[in-house]
Amino acid sequence: MVRIYDTKRWKHLRESVLRRDGYQDQLELRTGKKVNADTVHHIFPVDMYPQYQWQSWNLISLTNENHELMHNRLTKRLSPLGLK
Repeated sequence: MVRIYDTKRWKHLRESVLRRDGYQDQLELRTGKKVNADTVHHIFPVDMYPQYQWQSWNLISLTNENHELMHNRLTKRLSPLGLK
């Protein structure tokens, strides 16, 4: 099974979203801070909403640290912050 994150299509979409967001972490921008983003996050998780996996409106740029805050890796669900 090919994971979407290993595909050319994903790499192109990821770069497109980072560029769209000015390579800035969108969570940090809410508080006025400019922090470089290095990760792209699915707002509606791919596991639950596979139909949205390729939609740019479902993606935001984050730092890896903030991306980890969006998920509970034990339950494989969004964290309260991710749900917000």
